[in-house]
Amino acid sequence: MISSVLFPREMLVGGGAINQIGALLGRLALSRPLIVTDRFMVDSGLVGRLLGALHSAGLPEPRIFSEVLPDPTTGIVERGVSFLQADKHDCVIGFGGGSPIDTAKAISVLAHFGGPLRKFKAPHLQELPGLPILAIPTTAGTGSEATRFTVITDDETQEKMLCAGAAFLPIAAVVDYKLTLSKPARLTADTGIDALTHAIEAYVSRRANPFSDGMARLAMRAISPNLRTVYLDPANRQARESLMIGATQAGVAFSNSSVALVHGMSRPIGAHFHVPHGLSNAMLLPSVTAFSAPSAIARYADCARAMQLVPDSKDDDAAVGALLNELQWLNKELGVPSPAKYGIDREAWHRLIPTMTEQALASGSPANNPRAPSPDEIQAIYREIYD
Repeated sequence: MISSVLFPREMLVGGGAINQIGALLGRLALSRPLIVTDRFMVDSGLVGRLLGALHSAGLPEPRIFSEVLPDPTTGIVERGVSFLQADKHDCVIGFGGGSPIDTAKAISVLAHFGGPLRKFKAPHLQELPGLPILAIPTTAGTGSEATRFTVITDDETQEKMLCAGAAFLPIAAVVDYKLTLSKPARLTADTGIDALTHAIEAYVSRRANPFSDGMARLAMRAISPNLRTVYLDPANRQARESLMIGATQAGVAFSNSSVALVHGMSRPIGAHFHVPHGLSNAMLLPSVTAFSAPSAIARYADCARAMQLVPDSKDDDAAVGALLNELQWLNKELGVPSPAKYGIDREAWHRLIPTMTEQALASGSPANNPRAPSPDEIQAIYREIYD
């Protein structure tokens, strides 16, 4: 088996790494970035820290596109492309959570190749790059800084489109856990479960390979023992750092393997009901794991061992039982609501189940699941998780 493995060309990893962004740009022969971010990042002062680091390196004052919203849409991307084309830029920096980084990726490709963005959605693979992309995550979750994917909602169809290919892989990433210290508990929990889902799905995916397996196990080992700690004690720097590194490792894992049914079903929930991506993953993870585990007992048992839920000597069935129990308890302890408790209208949820099922299957991710679901089985899971 031959696997194609892709990484960013360079990753700066560690507390305070953002201060070296100027030197990193210099090594890449880049000097005129467009910063893509959101208003919170500007108002919180984090963009100011990035600007200070660039100024210290003697770089000219960069332009900032700060219109990114959660669940970014094609309209936001198109405005970003117009903003970029109003001046001369040689690269794009995505600064923030998954939404700014995903938006920066889409702007990079669309500015070079033209739109509409839907022509780049899966199963299309965009390998030829646009402008160089640099990613600086401020949450420990999406792993987008190390992936060849972006997810953007189509304004016309409300479909969360998965776009894939080497063109969406950042050329470089700055992984600085100190940027996550101010994140609130809810965001920490949602992004942390998102990262754990990435690692689990990368490991059980039908497209898993020895390289992605190793990164997924490292990610689960880093994330699982530290997620509750960071949720309860946000100032715990050691746990924050482990969670941040684990999230990036999980991104590398699924970028070189794939995600599966959880993500396929999660994207339509976010598109139609504006549930944060990590939270919709968390809503689904226990039920989808219970559905999938009988088709990959050994693989899910390995996940339980990597998460240090059971000793290596524990038999597979007992290990899978421990994993299922852990995922249920993790959601309870981190306050993950059901769609009903989140406030989603029952009639609207059930009315949209056929549409969400169609969009989940169209994304291609469910086909990577160890147990490939039928449309009826996906609909049953949507109904199950509502309450």
